[in-house]
Amino acid sequence: MLTRICLSLALIMATPAWSQAIPIEEDQMQTPPIVSGEAYPTSVGSEMRSNYLGVGFIFNTAYNDNVLGVASTTPIRDFTYSILPTVTLDKTTPRQHLALTYSPGFTFYQHTSALNATDQTAKLNFQYRLSEHTTILLSDSFQKSSSVFNQSYSLSGEAISGSAQSPSTGVVVPYADQLNNTANAVFTYQFARNGMIGVGGVATENKYSNPIEASGLYNSNSFGDSAFYSQRLSSTQYIGVTYQYLNSQGSPVNAQADPVNAQTGVQTHTLLPFYTIYLNPTLSLSLSCGPQYFYAVQSALPAFRSWSPSSTASIGWQKSHTNFVASYSRTITGGVGLPGAFDASSANTSARWQIARTWIVGFGASYSINKNVTPLFALSSPGGHTVAGIASVQHSIGERLKAELGYTRLHQSYSGITIISDIPDSNREYISVSYQLTRPLGR
Repeated sequence: MLTRICLSLALIMATPAWSQAIPIEEDQMQTPPIVSGEAYPTSVGSEMRSNYLGVGFIFNTAYNDNVLGVASTTPIRDFTYSILPTVTLDKTTPRQHLALTYSPGFTFYQHTSALNATDQTAKLNFQYRLSEHTTILLSDSFQKSSSVFNQSYSLSGEAISGSAQSPSTGVVVPYADQLNNTANAVFTYQFARNGMIGVGGVATENKYSNPIEASGLYNSNSFGDSAFYSQRLSSTQYIGVTYQYLNSQGSPVNAQADPVNAQTGVQTHTLLPFYTIYLNPTLSLSLSCGPQYFYAVQSALPAFRSWSPSSTASIGWQKSHTNFVASYSRTITGGVGLPGAFDASSANTSARWQIARTWIVGFGASYSINKNVTPLFALSSPGGHTVAGIASVQHSIGERLKAELGYTRLHQSYSGITIISDIPDSNREYISVSYQLTRPLGR
């Protein structure tokens, strides 16, 4: 709740605001990715803009070899057509940085017209320097989606965060109506030339609106707090420690069909020493590892508590023609769409290369494995794994028009989840055309 209030205040304050980043003064410390909660940038070359207002649209047509028809245990192939209008605001002042994107979506199926749907995507990132050494960072990502494939950001092409409190990748139902929201707030105070402290909060929500499309899965929501201390060893090296608390709740999407498994809850306490090095202004590496205590409960079953190691690693490299981001995390969590506490390990990577003035190639991949660590829950919900990848080629046709050709693959293995185990694979080939009109904004 506190995070939502902070985000509302940010919008009120943000009259002049957004660019690539607020200038960092010589004595001002940076906020390492492990505690900032912000995603690494993924743009290159001509994609990088600042201080502008943009409006446009994306038209996408794709062939899907499996739209997961719930009435059939065999793959259903179809063509989809999506229209995604977009509005983007980017502005920076000496004290503020605001990034705002909104995109409604309209998707039509050529044969299975019953799946036609409308979607909503909104993303906010806001940074405000309250004083010379005090800063607040706010972000919110909202998606109301009928498919993980028809968003402006694809399944494995999304921005990657280096924070340990980033949502874990759980069960993915490619063609199911769902609502996802993640809000994050971080307050930092540099109390000395080389010392900084901060506090933060995070709230997430994941809901499926159609029980038939997500039978056997769980809606989930979570909230948490964190505190950190950061020490600057040199102009390029930081060490510190962060404490994180997270409370996750889950309930069956179809309570009538699954009356035995009622609400579940998982609480975690994590202590993570970290190290960050900025090898140059465009290349950073962050590492953290520490103990984690968790407590899991489910109705009619005894509570389970234990200790486990937790770790994260991330790297971000951005140049004018090349971008590479990768991350790895291992943590105990309850927000994967299944009941119980899970040992969640995930790896994500994204790369983009501008091979010529008007050509950009991209690649993204993700792998996650979720193992149930609560013995009594594991009998009915042992967990599973997800593998996803995307490859794309983008060509600029003039200043405002772009065309993109891409391929996406998704494979999952979750025993006991019929809608996944019966048809574990999805392949999608797509062509998209985007047009954007931009207007520069003064500083």
